[in-house]
Amino acid sequence: MTKATSFGCAALVAAAAWIGSSAYAQEAAAEPLINPNTATEAQLAKVPGLTPAIAAEIAKRRPLKSITDVTAILKQQGLTQEQITDVYRKVFIPINLNTATDEEILSIPGIGKRMLHEFKEYRPYNAIEQFRREIGKYVEKQEVARLEKYVTLQGAGT
Repeated sequence: MTKATSFGCAALVAAAAWIGSSAYAQEAAAEPLINPNTATEAQLAKVPGLTPAIAAEIAKRRPLKSITDVTAILKQQGLTQEQITDVYRKVFIPINLNTATDEEILSIPGIGKRMLHEFKEYRPYNAIEQFRREIGKYVEKQEVARLEKYVTLQGAGT
């Protein structure tokens, strides 16, 4: 394989990954998240990865203070980190942008160390529009919309 062919293959793979992630972001942004504090056990049990026993355990421990409480339950129930991340694509307690811990921010599916830094760099957030503008410097609008489902500004006057 020549260098040009190798480069062309790499570019195609990168383009396919970008298109796939963009499509995921659009689809995910359209779906509302289920809040484990307000969902019924039946609603929770329908989420892929959550059994009726796990749904019952979540309901039993309400009110859950943060997503880290849910993480603890899911780990106790034997879910792997990958399974927990898959659950969090459907079920999540929104985190307060101004007070969230690193662990809470990193629990958002698709967030890594770089985006953790960006989330924290712009604190305090005074309005969700500020979040959209600042995080929009790093990701596309569809991804900002997806991330917005995971956050709140409780107590920030919004």
